[in-house]
Parts: sequence; C-alpha cells; structure tokens
Amino acid sequence: MSRPATATSATGTGKRTITVAWLALSAITVISWWLAPGHSGDPPVPSIPITVAVVVLGFVKCRMIIRYFMEVRTAPRWLGRSTDAWLLVLWTAILVIYLW
Repeated sequence: MSRPATATSATGTGKRTITVAWLALSAITVISWWLAPGHSGDPPVPSIPITVAVVVLGFVKCRMIIRYFMEVRTAPRWLGRSTDAWLLVLWTAILVIYLW
C-alpha cells in the first residue's frame, strides 16, 4: 500500500533540494577561489583558460540561484527558457568583452 504524499514529505524534499543546491553553490565558490592565481605568492598572471572556467562557473551559479532560490524551476516553461537565454547572452557578453 502506498503512502499518500503529505505536506511534510513535500516540504522535506524541497528542503533537501535547496540544501543540495546550496552545497553545490558553496563548492563552486570554493573552486572559483581555488582557481584564482593569487594564492602562490607570485604576481598574478592573466590566464584565458582560468577566466573561461570562472565565467562558466559564474553562469552555473547564476542559473542555480535563479532556478532554486527564485523558484523558476516550478514556474512556466517559458520563464525558465527566458532566464536561461538571458543568462547565456549576459555571460557570453562578459566573456567576449574580456577576451576582446
């Protein structure tokens, strides 16, 4: 016999999802910090691969924040696609401006 879904079980799942998203965001922040070139004591040297990695991580973080903390994952599909397109244009422009 299956158990009916209750408000408690739905809330527990939502809290778990938010917790996993928060842990992923924290891990991405640590990875971005680790990629920064100023930790060795040597003068920092610009690096295109590191910059691209940090920009991609920034895109992923923004998408996760919009999806999980602004509740776009449960919003209409057009809103999710619109925010994804906006993020793609924004982060691509940032990367192009840096590389130019």
